[in-house]
Amino acid sequence: MKFKINDLIMYGTMGVCKIIDIEKETGNNLREYYVLSPVYSKNIVVKIPVDNEKIAMRKIHTKDEVASLISDMNNEIPILVEDEKLRLQQFKSMIRTAKCEDLITIIRSIYLDKKQRKLQGKKLYKGDEEIMHTAEKLLNEEFAIILNICPEEVKSYIKTHVQH
Repeated sequence: MKFKINDLIMYGTMGVCKIIDIEKETGNNLREYYVLSPVYSKNIVVKIPVDNEKIAMRKIHTKDEVASLISDMNNEIPILVEDEKLRLQQFKSMIRTAKCEDLITIIRSIYLDKKQRKLQGKKLYKGDEEIMHTAEKLLNEEFAIILNICPEEVKSYIKTHVQH
């Protein structure tokens, strides 16, 4: 997919970025680069080759798509993998895609596991906590931009709009 200057995109774990320029650099071969500015991280600029297909980059969702994602949240099937290393591997791979559906699945899976562990008097694994934090950050940033609210307000917005 070809993006344009001023497009808002999701770029891997960097989160929501604005394409501020598209540059051509000469050298051994002429190559085009997207110049990205993360919306929630000031003073950072990232250059990404336009032709690199391994990079998880996509347009952000529309308001209607976000509404649909929120209303379907309780239908996401949690991932229940007992082996901590395998689970973390799977979650990290899902995080890199930056797909909202994957982020929601991760958050829901870890949230339900956390609830279960609390009943058993156990704590959540540190790796799961970190993955959940990253997934929430990415999801909250994208939803905040689309809904025109602060990332910190997304959780309460979802709670008031999710189907029970």
